[in-house]
Amino acid sequence: RSGIVESIEFRINDCMQRSMNGHILDTATREMHGMVAYLKWIGRDVPKGTIPEGAGIIILPYLERPSDTLKGKIVYENKCKSCHGKNGAGIRTATGSGFVYPPLWGPESYNTGAGLFRLGRFAGFVRSSMPFGTQHDNPQLTIEEAWDVAAFVNSRPRPEKPFPQDWPDLERKSIDFPFGPYADRFSETEHKYGPYGPIKHFQDSMLLKKTNTRK
Repeated sequence: RSGIVESIEFRINDCMQRSMNGHILDTATREMHGMVAYLKWIGRDVPKGTIPEGAGIIILPYLERPSDTLKGKIVYENKCKSCHGKNGAGIRTATGSGFVYPPLWGPESYNTGAGLFRLGRFAGFVRSSMPFGTQHDNPQLTIEEAWDVAAFVNSRPRPEKPFPQDWPDLERKSIDFPFGPYADRFSETEHKYGPYGPIKHFQDSMLLKKTNTRK
């Protein structure tokens, strides 16, 4: 997304600004040093250049239709509302200092620059992790339900925070990134909700054409 080689500190601050909708930390602070030390500690036995099994967000097959916010609302009300609340505001701790279950939209949720604001990231996460009690190898949501509930949640209001420096190479921009400009002819709505198959086909054909031209 950034088009650069990212440091651990950069990744932490990226999360602070986007998923946490907060502010960056000075890299010299005790808090930053503590988080960097923790991340290095939990990765101490992972060989460089490898990805541990089960790490990351799964990539779901694309639907042949756009993700449906109305169907997603039904999924949310049946399977998500009990933890995240009718209005997506989450459930706070007894002291009010944090959340037992985080907000999914509204002023305290992740902003429009967060990775979860991409449907593919959200859908892949909830498919393997939600609702409560789901196990990675025993999902409770169908693939369609995961895409649709992602569409519903990401259609709700949340903090807007632009990052105009994202994706300096338009040809590498993710299919489900919902803000233009793009290197293809598809609209922001199509990039946000799909269907993604035609976009992927177009991008693959352009890449093939570019590769053949170089030969």
